[in-house]
Amino acid sequence: MAKRSGDLRFQPSGGTRAPQIPVGKKQRLTIERLANDGRGIAFFEGRTWFVAGALPDEQVEARVLGARSQVVDARAERIFTTAPQRRVAPCAHAGRCGGCTLQHLPHSEQLVLKQRLLAEQLSRIAGLQPDEWAPALVGPEFAYRRRARIAVRWDAKAKQLDVGFRAAASQDIVAITDCLVLVPPLQPIIRALPQLLRGLAKPQALGHVELFSGTASAVLVRHTAPLLDADLALLQAFCAEHSAQLWLHGVGEPQPVDPSQALGYRLAAWDLQLEYRPGDFVQVNAPVNEAMIAQALDWLAPQRDERVLDLFCGLGNFALPLARQVREVVAVEGVAAMVERAAGNAAANGLHNAHFFQADLSSPLADASWAAQGFSAVLLDPPRDGALEVVQQIGALRAKRVLYVSCNPATLARDAAELVRQGYRLKRAGILDMFPQTAHVEAMALFEAN
Repeated sequence: MAKRSGDLRFQPSGGTRAPQIPVGKKQRLTIERLANDGRGIAFFEGRTWFVAGALPDEQVEARVLGARSQVVDARAERIFTTAPQRRVAPCAHAGRCGGCTLQHLPHSEQLVLKQRLLAEQLSRIAGLQPDEWAPALVGPEFAYRRRARIAVRWDAKAKQLDVGFRAAASQDIVAITDCLVLVPPLQPIIRALPQLLRGLAKPQALGHVELFSGTASAVLVRHTAPLLDADLALLQAFCAEHSAQLWLHGVGEPQPVDPSQALGYRLAAWDLQLEYRPGDFVQVNAPVNEAMIAQALDWLAPQRDERVLDLFCGLGNFALPLARQVREVVAVEGVAAMVERAAGNAAANGLHNAHFFQADLSSPLADASWAAQGFSAVLLDPPRDGALEVVQQIGALRAKRVLYVSCNPATLARDAAELVRQGYRLKRAGILDMFPQTAHVEAMALFEAN
């Protein structure tokens, strides 16, 4: 065989490559439909355009944010033909702030979009639809968010501190004067916060700031260098003025400046109070959280003599209300600190039939001592990655009913297919509108053994 020349060049086949579209380029487009994330979809010169802020049947001028292969990410900057369902965004920062991407769509239409996404994922990934679709579980469309992270960045060149929320599709910070989705107790804090932070002698020490509302309001300051005494005094005075706790997060875990202070939230329907610390997972929408728990208990229909398993239990958000209604709750979580706090919450509320365990939920469950007796029902509320390793083992636990709370319809659909393979039927499903004004979808699904 002849030796190949080292100078040989292989030429690509299949014609010429389409020219790259530069960031910032403007293009007039006709929007055909909505994507699952709420962006408008348009097709132009062989490429698919995803256009933030655009609605079906609109003609828009879109600015390119980025492009890869045949996909272009863009933002609508002018609307030439307006869709009848478009509304004026209630927030002055809409379109620039990255927090709320659907304010131009009426709330009722947002719910239709989210319901469609859940149905499409269940059908496409799992080939399933429930025996019954439940109505969307909704709360207030504004003034619902009880937690927020405020971005802070020192601009050394301009010698100024940027304070606000991250911009859409960017690391820029949008200065915020009001946030319509924050609960009322946090509104005066966020309005006054930028002036306070810019008045600190060493703002370069700031990382970010978080706001919390529950049994108390709280301000958490993440700092990357020690705070000056004068700056700490200003922060304490600010929090005292706003009746808020001050928490600091430097090295190690967040700590309250006053060690006697604690954060928590109430579940009034079950006469429960749960304590937490900044960094713990807490549902940001209190009204929908309570409605979600009530719906979960209604669908699961736990009986007084039953033993129920709560997986990914966190602080006990589901486990403690369940313990009010059943003989025993076994609650399992992978994070040791959360297990400790959940057990403390059970004890503080006088619940002695809820037992908490730390476990690697990707490991075999049936081998655990707490699983030996089996369960009448299982409730699970996993993170976005879902719980495939867990649901592959659900059949071994002999549960007749499984209630799955999801923050990602795609992994819910994947896991639903596995539950059906194990002999369960999808009886009921519906969306939980935990994050109005965004395309984020939470869902609940009930499975029953055949």
